[in-house]
Amino acid sequence: MNDKTKKITTTAMLCAIAYAAVAVGRIPVVLFLKYDPKDVVITLGGLIWGPLTSCLVSVIVSLIEMVTISDTGILGCIMNVISSCAFACTAAFIYKKNHTLSGAVFGLLVGSLVMTGAMMAWNYLIVPIYMGYPREAVVKLLLPAFLPFNLLKAGLNAGFTFLLYKPVITALRRSGLIETSAQAGRRKSIGIPLVSILIIITCVLYILSMRGLI
Repeated sequence: MNDKTKKITTTAMLCAIAYAAVAVGRIPVVLFLKYDPKDVVITLGGLIWGPLTSCLVSVIVSLIEMVTISDTGILGCIMNVISSCAFACTAAFIYKKNHTLSGAVFGLLVGSLVMTGAMMAWNYLIVPIYMGYPREAVVKLLLPAFLPFNLLKAGLNAGFTFLLYKPVITALRRSGLIETSAQAGRRKSIGIPLVSILIIITCVLYILSMRGLI
């Protein structure tokens, strides 16, 4: 396949996987807020092919979600695009500029902070409109509900992204969808997977406690 065909194929594949993650992987956390792992797929695409890929997949998946399984309409679609792009595009942009392990860590950290800040602001602006909550009530929920939810979401996204990046990029190289890299044989570190697993377990336990299950 030529490069253009590969790009179309991989973008379509990312969209399909991200949509499937939304359709079957949504987990209620607190109030009407639900976690789904689509941003992990979107971020992986950005780390491999650049921030524009993350942006494109975010928009496509959010539009498909809006007309199929979402009940929040255009406002929910906009919120999904902002959330996904704030996390995935930020991480991918930084990683593109600093294509190292430290660049990936820093990118995901900054992406987490940007997404959390953006969603706090947009929840304040949008939630009263599409949920019918008084703005004063939303303000009271920002710190006890919206802030921990977005931090948990960011932690899970970052943890899963670290765990899946190496297997995904290895599989794509073997399938010929991306070129092999001189860095592919670099020494593997067991520290990052262990830290990622610890972050994921911590976030899952915290979600269970918020749901009153433990």
